[in-house]
Amino acid sequence: MEHSPLSESGADRAVNETAGELLIQVADRAIADGLGKLGPTIPDPSQLPVELRQPLGSFVTLKVQGELNGCIGSIETDEPLGSSVARHAWSAAFADPRLPQLRRADCEHLEVEISVLSALNTISAESRDVLLDSLRPGVDGLLISAGSAQAVFLPSVWEQISSAEMFLTRLFSKAGLALSSWPADLQAFVFTAQKITRGR
Repeated sequence: MEHSPLSESGADRAVNETAGELLIQVADRAIADGLGKLGPTIPDPSQLPVELRQPLGSFVTLKVQGELNGCIGSIETDEPLGSSVARHAWSAAFADPRLPQLRRADCEHLEVEISVLSALNTISAESRDVLLDSLRPGVDGLLISAGSAQAVFLPSVWEQISSAEMFLTRLFSKAGLALSSWPADLQAFVFTAQKITRGR
């Protein structure tokens, strides 16, 4: 696949520019495999730079002409970053049950976005106001969990949601929870993400 300029942003840099370029190549290779009706090529960890051997959480988001066409990832993993990005890229393109499979014709307008996640940090969730006060709009991703309910928003969701109140409301809705009855067992975790993108 032909490359356009790479851009990087995020509160924390888990990988350097060279490793970021390589991650984009890994994702592109996995997508090309899928278009050829093959499973993803998983890089040999011993051949990866040290940054891509870290067991970091990651998500791969695909957009075609600006519209979401797949988003798959993991918050925490024991797998090397380079390996998990290959799996997530393939799954985002061909196995996201919410969205259509990527077609070869879509690649002309394909944007690949890789989010490399920091470790999870627990924050207080004793009440709505306390949680909102602890949240940094535009910076933090948020994972909430209560009983069997769980949902996560990446920091990039702030690009579509301007207020912390709406961010939390929609995350609760995604988890199947109601803000009107605050769960006594609610747990909340924040994280940041280094975003690496390549568009057409």
